[in-house]
Amino acid sequence: MEYGAVDIILKPKLGTRQFLEESRIRVVDAVKAAARAKMKKLAPIAPLKVAPKLSADAVLPGPTGKAMFQTTEKVVAVGASTGGTEALREFLEAMPQNCPGIVIVQHMPEQFTAAFAKRLDGICRITVKEAQDNDTILRGQALIAPGNRHMLLKRSGARYFVEVKDGPLVRRHRPSVDVLFRSAARYAGKNAVGVIMTGMGDDGAAGMQEMHETGAYTIAQDEASCVVFGMPQEAIKLGGVDKVMSLGHIAQEVVRACAN
Repeated sequence: MEYGAVDIILKPKLGTRQFLEESRIRVVDAVKAAARAKMKKLAPIAPLKVAPKLSADAVLPGPTGKAMFQTTEKVVAVGASTGGTEALREFLEAMPQNCPGIVIVQHMPEQFTAAFAKRLDGICRITVKEAQDNDTILRGQALIAPGNRHMLLKRSGARYFVEVKDGPLVRRHRPSVDVLFRSAARYAGKNAVGVIMTGMGDDGAAGMQEMHETGAYTIAQDEASCVVFGMPQEAIKLGGVDKVMSLGHIAQEVVRACAN
C-alpha cells in the first residue's frame, strides 16, 4: 500500500454463503474506492445497485440518553479507510509518549491488521498493538481493531477497555467506524476526542455526530490531505465536526484538546 495500492481484498472462501455475499460487497466497494482515489483524473463513476447499509444499531442499539461522565480521563477514537494506513502512520508518529489512550478502526482485512500494528509499533514512540477483547485503554498506547471484528469502547468505573466482537457489516464494513464512535459517545462522552480521516463512503459520519452531541471534540481531515475525502466530507455534512484541518496538524490538535 505504501507503493500505491489503494486497498487489499482477500480471496473468498468457498462454501460459506455469508462470506461470499460479504466479499461481493467488499470487492465492489474496493473498486469504487480505487476509481475515486487521487491517483489520476477519472471520469465520474455511474451509480451501482448495492446491498443496503446497516447502521450501528445492528451491533450497539442506541442512543439511550446521556453518556457517563464520572471520569476525567481522555480517550481518542480514530476512524480511517482508503489512504488511512499512511495517514495513521503520520498521526501516530507525531504522538508523544504520554498521550491519551487511542482506539482505531482502519478498514483492513483480518490477516493484515496485526502486521500493520506491529509495523507502527516499531516506528512510533507510543505502543501500538492489535486489540484483543477486554484490553485496557492506556496512556501512550494505540489499539487497532482486528480485521473482520467490530471494536467497541467500554468502561467499568474509571477504566476504559475495548470489546472485540463479531456482528454484521455496518455501513458495509467490519470493523465499522460508526460502531466505535457510537460506543465512544455512550461511554466517554465529553471525555472523548474523535478523528475521522481519509476514506471512501460514509462510515463514521453518523457516529461522529453522536459523539459531537454528547460533548466530544471532533476533528475531520481536510480534502487537500485526503486520498479520498468521502468519510470526512460526510461527517462534515451531518454537522458533527468541530474542526477541519490538514493531516499534519491533527496530532497536535488532539494533544491540545485532551490537555484542555
